[in-house]
Amino acid sequence: MNTENRINGAKDLIFDAIEETTNLVEQMHRLAARNAFRPLALIQPLTTLSQAVKSVHDTTASGVYLMIRTVNRGVRKILDTTTELVVSELSQTSEHPENPEAVSQKPRQNEIHSSETTLLQNSLPANLLPANRLMDQSEAILNGLYGDYLHKKQNPLNLKMAFRFGGDTLPMKKTAMARAFPHATGKICIFVHGLMCTEDSWNIGATKFYGDPRVNFGSRLKADLEYTSLFVRYNTGRHISENGRAFSQLLSRLMDSYPADIQEIVLVGHSMGGLVSRSAAHYGNAENASWTEKLKHIFCIGSPNLGAPLEKAVNMMGSLLSAFATPGTQAPAQVLKSRSDGIKDLRFGYTIDDEWMDQNPDAFFENHRQSLPPVKGVGYYFVAATITTNPNHPLGILIGDIMVRVPSASGHTADPEKRIPFRSGLVFSGMNHLHMANHPDVYNLIRKFLTTA
Repeated sequence: MNTENRINGAKDLIFDAIEETTNLVEQMHRLAARNAFRPLALIQPLTTLSQAVKSVHDTTASGVYLMIRTVNRGVRKILDTTTELVVSELSQTSEHPENPEAVSQKPRQNEIHSSETTLLQNSLPANLLPANRLMDQSEAILNGLYGDYLHKKQNPLNLKMAFRFGGDTLPMKKTAMARAFPHATGKICIFVHGLMCTEDSWNIGATKFYGDPRVNFGSRLKADLEYTSLFVRYNTGRHISENGRAFSQLLSRLMDSYPADIQEIVLVGHSMGGLVSRSAAHYGNAENASWTEKLKHIFCIGSPNLGAPLEKAVNMMGSLLSAFATPGTQAPAQVLKSRSDGIKDLRFGYTIDDEWMDQNPDAFFENHRQSLPPVKGVGYYFVAATITTNPNHPLGILIGDIMVRVPSASGHTADPEKRIPFRSGLVFSGMNHLHMANHPDVYNLIRKFLTTA
């Protein structure tokens, strides 16, 4: 994401936050006033007087909040113009630097690569720069928490579903793909990260596990089994089903832009990424997308297929706070309810529109999850873990890998009709949720399934 988008996105978000905070404060103010005037309204001699006073109070308060919103919107318009001038000036400065040395070192016109080519000259190292990683991770967290809002407002910080290469978006053109993958093979493995993450999450623990920060499942599959690996980045705050459809569309575009004949597609999803992968397979199959004919395997690593306990706890807390009509409980309840659609989908592992559409997303423990049949000819696999070395330890049974419990990751439930139809899988012990994305033992299992299935 370029500097201009980041500046505009941050600016818009700040003013949106001021407006939404004003709305919340006004709601709490009205609630407090209503509770204060209600006892007086019950006393007959004071009923008329209290109603008159309340009317004056409400009108005055509404005027104050209206003034705050008006000022906020006015300042926003002024800053919009200022931002355009600043960005324009920065752009001109970068094109015509004042430093004579910089000018003399500027490449000649015939040496200047197109933005597409320049993008592809830098591979993994750009992702490893601390500043880049910090900015990318901050955007990923923001998208995870409020990505549905960013998408609705068309905020420039909204992350669109895309393949990533060299720290930037990979253009879906044959020329760009050919430059990025000059030795592309017909076997493709695509990695889908989890909530509030980026493609960099697949390198977690690389130095510890392999002695090289650049090593991940993708690089190992390339060396061992000649798979060409691609990594996606997306807005994890949107509904999982929305991301599933977007992912399916991206894969359809890949079929047209990939520089070699595709023989096999493998999807590897970590946490939420596993649900997005399953959703994409469902929608792709329903729409007879050509890429599903090449799909052979789906791996769900630490995915909350039956739901995530933390989201269930937040739902319970929000419902409890909402039950009390006081500003001290309603305000935090509203804050909790503002979490993204993507997070709320994790409560029960929703992967299709029908599970959440026309439903109250904050209803207390209402589970509308449906059982999806597997795509014919595709092998589904799960990887689960417990943080305890003994998987039968009470703590391991209770919290699993910290974020997802074993029954949810394995898709196992007492109701046979609601189980996830995984072909196979394995439960690891002494492993946490994040390390599963690059742990050597998990890789060896994936490699085993790919070579024996």
